[in-house]
Amino acid sequence: MDFKDYYSTLGVAKTANEKEIKQAFRKLARKHHPDVNPGDKAAEAKFKEINEAYEVLGDPAKRKKYDELGANWRMYEQAGQGGPGGAAGFDPSQFGGWNVNFGRGAGGQGGFRTMTEDEMREMFGDENPFSDFFQTFFGGSGADTGRRPRGARGRAARVGRDVEHELELGLEDAYHGATRRLTLKHEGHSRTVDVRIPPGVGEGSRVRVPGEGEHGTGGAQSGDLYLRIHLASHPQFERKGKDLHTHVSVPLTTAVLGGEADVKTLGGKPLRLKIPPTTQNGQVFRLKGHGMPPVGKTGEQGDLYATVDVQLPRELTSEQRKHFEELAKLEKGTKHTAA
Repeated sequence: MDFKDYYSTLGVAKTANEKEIKQAFRKLARKHHPDVNPGDKAAEAKFKEINEAYEVLGDPAKRKKYDELGANWRMYEQAGQGGPGGAAGFDPSQFGGWNVNFGRGAGGQGGFRTMTEDEMREMFGDENPFSDFFQTFFGGSGADTGRRPRGARGRAARVGRDVEHELELGLEDAYHGATRRLTLKHEGHSRTVDVRIPPGVGEGSRVRVPGEGEHGTGGAQSGDLYLRIHLASHPQFERKGKDLHTHVSVPLTTAVLGGEADVKTLGGKPLRLKIPPTTQNGQVFRLKGHGMPPVGKTGEQGDLYATVDVQLPRELTSEQRKHFEELAKLEKGTKHTAA
């Protein structure tokens, strides 16, 4: 039985923290997932190795045992022993197993959820998805590599895994904040949870909902639910960081002579924008403090930028035409410089 270098499998250093290990696992799992590589046996084998590596390194207790084993592996190998009586003093029965499935079931598009060993078998067939090395030290009694009946593996206390879902949000809801009622499914059971989305969230923001991830085992606490925000496009406003951009229509006479124009805001109350004489088409005005609020900060806001769209008349009355003709006569002989 060969020693499995799980750190090498995930491509991380032995000093990697939990976040680095999780990021490496997700990246590799997405790359080698069977849904992405249908019929590719090499990718299937790699996916199993990645899952097994994260099954150990992603669990603090297992990782500690694995690191201890690494230092005593040669002694164990020479002793030729396995299971609870091994030289490193491991008790495989204290470990339970989960794997992560991307793109299937409760995780939905763009998310993930945990899978039981039985679900792994349903994906890959009756063949055991774990190596002899894993079975010996982390999978149960002795070197049992056959299929065990459902529920045969005992579960020790273990914190539930985090779950991530994508949530589409309108720009108004991102500005004001919103509450969403979600239905979560796990192991055949459904529950609803009301989630408060704070004002100011942006594209790709992650909203944490404590304790609403996968259930823990053996009385341990549940994982967390993370909602990754996707902002829907808006017909009038474009968000750039904490600032908002919009357009305001201004009649030709107002652009030439000056005046005022109404500018819509996400806050709901329109603003009166002063238009100075000879305002040019495309000129941008800054309305300070009418942009997006930053998450978790009160009294601060970005700015709103309004671009002027000068509206030319589509039709002229005889009186209007007369005045434009008089204006044209006044402009004759006047030198114009390029803007």
